[in-house]
Amino acid sequence: MPPLPALHATHAGIWLVDGLGEVRAVARGEAIARAAETPHIILNAPLVGQRLGYPELSGLDLLELFAFVHPARFAVPTVAGMARAVGLAAPAGEAEGAALLVRIARALLEGMTNRDWAEREGAWTSNATLHRLGWGWAPLVGMTLVRPERGERMLWSRLPQWEKSADRPPPRSVRIGEEEAKQRLGLLTGQGAEAREGQQAMAAAATSVFGARLRDGPKMMLAEAGTGIGKTLAYLAPASLWAAEAGGAVWVSTYTKALQRQLDAEGARLFPDAEERKSRIVVRKGRENYLCLLNLEDALQGSFSGRAAILAQLVGRWAAFSKDGDMVGGDLPGWLPSLFRRAGATALTDRRGECVYAGCPHYRRCFIERAERASRDADLVIANHALVMVNAARARMQRPPERILFDEGHHLFDASDSTFAVVLGGQEMIELRRWIVGPEKSSRGRRRGLAARLMDVCSYDEPGAEALDAAVDAARHLPSDGWLQRLAENDPFGSLEHLLAEVRGTVYARAKAQDAGYGLETELAEPDAALVSASVAAMEALEGLQRPLAALGRRLEAVLEEAPDWLDAQARARVEGAIAGLTWRGGALAAWIALLARVAGSGDPDFVDWLAVDRVEGREYDVAIHRRWLDPTRPLAQAVLAPASGVLVTSATLRGGEEGWSGAEGRTGASHLQVPVEHFAAESPFDYGGSSEVLVVTDVKQGDLPALSGAYARLIEAAGGGTLGLFTAISRLRAVHSRIADRLAREGLPLLAQHVDPIDTGTLVDMFRDDPRASLLGTDALRDGVDVPGESLRLVVMERVPWPRPTVLHAARRMAGGGSAYDDRVIKARLAQAFGRLIRRHGDRGQFVILSAAMPSRLLSAFPAGVRVSRVPLDEAIARVRGFRGGSVGEEVAAREAVGP
Repeated sequence: MPPLPALHATHAGIWLVDGLGEVRAVARGEAIARAAETPHIILNAPLVGQRLGYPELSGLDLLELFAFVHPARFAVPTVAGMARAVGLAAPAGEAEGAALLVRIARALLEGMTNRDWAEREGAWTSNATLHRLGWGWAPLVGMTLVRPERGERMLWSRLPQWEKSADRPPPRSVRIGEEEAKQRLGLLTGQGAEAREGQQAMAAAATSVFGARLRDGPKMMLAEAGTGIGKTLAYLAPASLWAAEAGGAVWVSTYTKALQRQLDAEGARLFPDAEERKSRIVVRKGRENYLCLLNLEDALQGSFSGRAAILAQLVGRWAAFSKDGDMVGGDLPGWLPSLFRRAGATALTDRRGECVYAGCPHYRRCFIERAERASRDADLVIANHALVMVNAARARMQRPPERILFDEGHHLFDASDSTFAVVLGGQEMIELRRWIVGPEKSSRGRRRGLAARLMDVCSYDEPGAEALDAAVDAARHLPSDGWLQRLAENDPFGSLEHLLAEVRGTVYARAKAQDAGYGLETELAEPDAALVSASVAAMEALEGLQRPLAALGRRLEAVLEEAPDWLDAQARARVEGAIAGLTWRGGALAAWIALLARVAGSGDPDFVDWLAVDRVEGREYDVAIHRRWLDPTRPLAQAVLAPASGVLVTSATLRGGEEGWSGAEGRTGASHLQVPVEHFAAESPFDYGGSSEVLVVTDVKQGDLPALSGAYARLIEAAGGGTLGLFTAISRLRAVHSRIADRLAREGLPLLAQHVDPIDTGTLVDMFRDDPRASLLGTDALRDGVDVPGESLRLVVMERVPWPRPTVLHAARRMAGGGSAYDDRVIKARLAQAFGRLIRRHGDRGQFVILSAAMPSRLLSAFPAGVRVSRVPLDEAIARVRGFRGGSVGEEVAAREAVGP
């Protein structure tokens, strides 16, 4: 590799490395000037550009080179993480880190000369294309690579094809004994592992959900297993036994991608052989998570340009080595799309409604179809709550799962709330229009839109062709491109845009002045005559679309039944896909029509309806009428729980404190079943009283940003990093970060921040976990589902009590749920989830700080029994945090009490 300069910038400073390897600190202006003159080796160009205040920074990004050399492999995107990935020692300081960038680049390039380089195939061809696209690394890669003697296979020929198989027979009726489950658990935990009484008890209890289904519903158990019980292996033990003996599939559903990855990793215990594990355990996600090969082909053939075209080539490299094609939380590094400011990344996934199924030339290699078919024969299907519910609601599965295990069960209410919601808005309607008519602009010959996909089929069926033509004509009344601008100019087109204009006008008329800049909403109550009239006209338009779509669905079903000679396997698959889409869209249309009928009629006590203008930083992006179930666990129970044979719902915080099992049954849908529900509880083995404490700081004034920022900085300094800072508002998070990041960096304490750093949340957590001196600021997404054991997380700081946002939906549920008691339940759950980030493994120790004197005493029961809660001024809180690293909490408290205040 020829000598190249490097540029390294953090909150602590900026360093340049010249071609001779000399390192010197420089000012921002000089760094920008040098980077503009000559390409420099950098690590994460968007992040460095943000630090320099030069967002258009470009150069030789080490992360891009790593993604080329080692596709489908993850590395923590820091200097230390990259050094470790190529076998180099981590730097001792920032200046040494700058010099190390050059060595990392050299190691990556030299790695391609290694005879054992596993990702060699396709590299030469891909780099030749990247060279034409102007990728900075391409000349250096070209100098290193040896041209293959034979032409390399195209990507499509390297991807495996899925095979058709007969339908799986129904599972056999077997009984799993408690002792069998315990023995299986012993095999999973391994010889010499410490026996956990709570884990063994849970494994034995969970066998009940694998018994015979009751006459009126499933065998159902609610299991609260405290942190540290080891509930994952406790339920996998009987689940794997039942799957093997009954020949059926167990669906394990999570709420977060982090737990999904953890469960997938546990598969090695169940099936040590990698090939067997691949067929016995399948991870399933929604279609929008996966790479669409037809979209990728479009991008590789020229529909992408500039930086997006380079991203497409790197994703093409990854696709050939990916385990399952999962672009969101799979083996595509989460930092890769962010390097390109996500330009093109979304367009590469399977966007809703555009799949052409068997009409796609890559159908037999499709990642989505492969996962769906693999799950039919798997023992364990690791899914998420949303997918399980959506599949049940749309009746897309051939047979509902016999057994479902819901981990992170305290999220079932929220997942149901989203899944069974109805949104009649511009974004949803324009998507329906594109699904039927196709995009406004042509897209390189792709058969997009229902009309294009079924044109040849309907040419053989006159009634079907008439229905299709009528549906296309009716769909043209739906909002089209530019609808938001027309609404802003008070120039709507058609009855449905006119409805949205009336909704928008009503919301702005009723909105409060202090709401300016944020999303606006108002109850759907006492609509004026103009809104009612617009709703009636819109309802007629939707009914005019519903009728031909229903007729088309009937004609397609008739075609399948008649099975004419021209209906080959590909056409049949395409028709089946269209029928499934029509069924789903027909249900959505029926829900929209019912919602519009409510505008002109009376409300339904089972639902909460409101009007909204959705905005981000003052910019409108949708106008809609919303409908939510007052109790979303009712459709959950009907669509998901009742058809199953056995259901286990587990969580560390399932009962919610004083509410007990009745509250757990209400939040999980169990109370709506006609069968008895079993309960199981195992307390956490952790000594929370001896390993943690809660400090309520009493002298940080709410709304005082300088004081809040100072409190965060001093607490992080006292803890030496390892801090998770939680905020209830993005604006305050950004304000605090801007005030303290440089100060902490000068102390050698890196500060990461969600909604500030141009890095996805999962990668931020990985970076935080990797460096015990780093701290991370975030919002709700980091309050739950973050597993950072050990020294990397020893302090959690909340800026204020997490009161619920006063929305229309919250007001309705608050009224139905007991007023302030409902608020208390919500807040306690949030506090318990946030505190749960602290103690994850035996030996973990930590403190929980709330910077709010307004913390009511009645909410303190959210914390585990035995945890000492103290109300202290900030100075004392800082002293306690500083002194926390040695000895136990109990010893520290006893020492303070002996000495006196």
